[in-house]
Amino acid sequence: MAGWFRRLLHKPKPSSAESLKSSHSASSSPSSSSSSSSAKSSSSSPGTSLATSSISLSPVSSVDISASDSPRWDKSYDVCICHSEGDVELVLELVSYLEGQPESFRCFLQLRDAAAGSAVVTELCDAVQNSHCWVMLITPGFLQDPWCRYQMHQALAEAPMANGRTIPVLKDVDRKDYPRELRNIYYIYMALKEKSFRQIRDTVMRYLQDLCRSSTKSME
Repeated sequence: MAGWFRRLLHKPKPSSAESLKSSHSASSSPSSSSSSSSAKSSSSSPGTSLATSSISLSPVSSVDISASDSPRWDKSYDVCICHSEGDVELVLELVSYLEGQPESFRCFLQLRDAAAGSAVVTELCDAVQNSHCWVMLITPGFLQDPWCRYQMHQALAEAPMANGRTIPVLKDVDRKDYPRELRNIYYIYMALKEKSFRQIRDTVMRYLQDLCRSSTKSME
């Protein structure tokens, strides 16, 4: 088994918000340049790809999401990855990419983070409730997996207004097979893996920054 694979699986779960806050205090603020190529949407109609676009979303601006009083720490994870068993290798690459970013995004990976002996339903629900964002890796395997659909429905119930928390990612699936429940949400079409990873990263970052801004305004 490759070394990076072993390290990822044995990565310890976040122990406390305080320890995570201190580890992030030295990280630099993200630049807006990494997001300029990905903040795109293809048309004004929902259920379409973010890959080719004429409409630009606002760029990722400098907001410290890792400040000690950031609402980011209100949840255990920044991202929950919902995927089928057949897509584990790709998901491991995505998680490694996100956790290796300067912001050290905290990812819930069922293979690694689910508590042994716990009920599957309990773990899936807890993962959704304890995460800020949910990446739905929609592949042929996802569409055939009842647990993936269950977790998708839990995420939609948690945030029915599609405010940036649910991030559908299409891979090897025709648009006509895109889940009807998600057709009011723009998706990322994974053609180039590296570009799609950046788009996912930028989408999570944008949500967390908006969350911090909203929290700051409510305190004024």
